[in-house]
Amino acid sequence: MSQIQTHNGKAAAAARDGALLSAKNISVRFGGVLAVNNVSFDVQRGEVFTLIGPNGAGKTTVFNLISRIYNPTAGSIEYEGNVLTEQPPHRIASLGIARTFQNIELFEHATVLHNLMIGRHTHHRSGIWSQMFFTKSVRQAEIEARRKVEQVIELLDLQKHRDSFVAGLPYGVRKVVELGRALCTEPKLLLLDEPSSGLNVEETDDMAFWIQDIKHELGVTVLMVEHDMTLVSKVSDRVLAMNQGEVLAMGTPREVQTHPGVIEAYLGTVEDVSSLRREVSGDGPPLATKAPSGGSAAAPAANVGAR
Repeated sequence: MSQIQTHNGKAAAAARDGALLSAKNISVRFGGVLAVNNVSFDVQRGEVFTLIGPNGAGKTTVFNLISRIYNPTAGSIEYEGNVLTEQPPHRIASLGIARTFQNIELFEHATVLHNLMIGRHTHHRSGIWSQMFFTKSVRQAEIEARRKVEQVIELLDLQKHRDSFVAGLPYGVRKVVELGRALCTEPKLLLLDEPSSGLNVEETDDMAFWIQDIKHELGVTVLMVEHDMTLVSKVSDRVLAMNQGEVLAMGTPREVQTHPGVIEAYLGTVEDVSSLRREVSGDGPPLATKAPSGGSAAAPAANVGAR
């Protein structure tokens, strides 16, 4: 009885503070490598929450924990007040969590429409015999599924690609199709793994527009991993910066970008940044033309996290 009361208390607390997802002191160890170390954060309902950090910081590992691809070595993840790590991987989509991948995972020899219809599988309730005989309930469910898919096609401006095979589409359109398939599950929480990866500037601007529509028009909470800080700054309510599996900073995009620990993770020490600035002539912004000693990447401080 006490366990039930405790569980209900946690669910009530989550409802009060508006947290849809809560990660508490999660750690993941692969052999002797500590990929994620004691990371905690809350994702509030209706916000865009973004994870940034250098390659190998542990961002995608966190995504894989939420998706139940990995099990945490320590800590817990709660979703709507329930312990997510107790759920089997095949249940995650039906709980209202959808995900896109950095490397596109689509059925290339199927049309855009068919790929999006696959995203409706979590809402199928009919049995095998009903499916075989295509009963009235099955027909009605198909009509409803098609209606939902057409709404996503309209939202993402995919009308002209509806009947095109994925294999013949440009990379940027494929990224949008994968986003659309995730939306067809009608998620409460959408995990976007580097949505701007491989996109040009115009396509990235379109992605920012769609993420804002997903938040404001559909009411979907977004948890994103991203390197392009222009996109991060446009759409994110809060940002968590990671490095070597640990939390460096959390706050607004501007607060995180100007955090000394975040700058050091990308550029090296303050002295390294100063030396880079001294090498630049004129009044323009500093250009990082070489990786400073102790730094993990060379990039302008104003563009921390850019690809």
